Amino acid sequence: MTADVGVAPLRRTGKRRWRWNVGMLALPVGAWLVFFFIVPFGLIAWYSFGDKPSLYQTHSNEILSLDRYFDALDPTFLAIFGRTLNIAVTGTVICLLVAFPIAYWMAVKLPARFQGLVLGLVLVPYWTNFLVRTIGWRITLSPESFLADISRNLGFGTPDWLYTSGAVQLGVVYNYLPLMILPLYVALERLDHRLLEASRDLGASAGESFRRVTVPLSLPGIGAGLLLVFVPLMGDYITPAVLGGASGSMVGQMVASQFQTAQNWALGSAMAIVLMLAIALAVIVFGLIFKVIGALIARSERVTVLDDGVAEGRTA
Repeated sequence: MTADVGVAPLRRTGKRRWRWNVGMLALPVGAWLVFFFIVPFGLIAWYSFGDKPSLYQTHSNEILSLDRYFDALDPTFLAIFGRTLNIAVTGTVICLLVAFPIAYWMAVKLPARFQGLVLGLVLVPYWTNFLVRTIGWRITLSPESFLADISRNLGFGTPDWLYTSGAVQLGVVYNYLPLMILPLYVALERLDHRLLEASRDLGASAGESFRRVTVPLSLPGIGAGLLLVFVPLMGDYITPAVLGGASGSMVGQMVASQFQTAQNWALGSAMAIVLMLAIALAVIVFGLIFKVIGALIARSERVTVLDDGVAEGRTA
């Protein structure tokens, strides 16, 4: 009895100590979130309820109101927000369509000894600054570039590629494509190839194996890639500022201009809050869509299995 009584407190103490150690490991992450997300978000939210009292002041919170939110939702902001959403959705879909074959080839078809090399090549653009990469496309799409010379030599005239929505679309796809390839590669690399072989042995075609085995198992990677591309793309202001001009402007530029040029921190904060709420709503919609897709796939698989079982029973 004495030994049991002595061991129990020791076990409880060890368990508490282990929990304390785990909490200490999470402390840096928690501090990072507090100082670089929660505190800045709180300041932006606080500024959004103020106003710009004079020409030489950036903001004032002496009188709190929601007027800046009504100012933010003017027709100009809504029009540019619609353009931003269009560019972001289109760019995300293009990144998915381009990245999936590349990631599938890397994870399934490419020999394992070359996968690390190709993965490094995918990450090569991130060895260069984001702004420098975007300026590179500005030079490439300019009327004095080698592509423009080729167009003129072929008789198509001087192309008008720069400072258009198309140039912004090209720039965002190039800048964010690796963020789609990496999670897809991780998901497909973990794919058990024996499942594909089993589906082929059971009579499924290559298309059926891809639709019923590869795609369902890669849904986590697809979801992660969509979020990694869509969320930063909605707030991007470097790419449209360098490649878009007036015809390719996005919401991120409007928010940045309110802080840097207009010095209206209250209106800029309100625009930033509206943008973040819109992104959060889009993330929720993405989650619901993926949940519905997963449920439909699971339901179709159950129906297929039941139909096969009924057919086998009739044959027997």
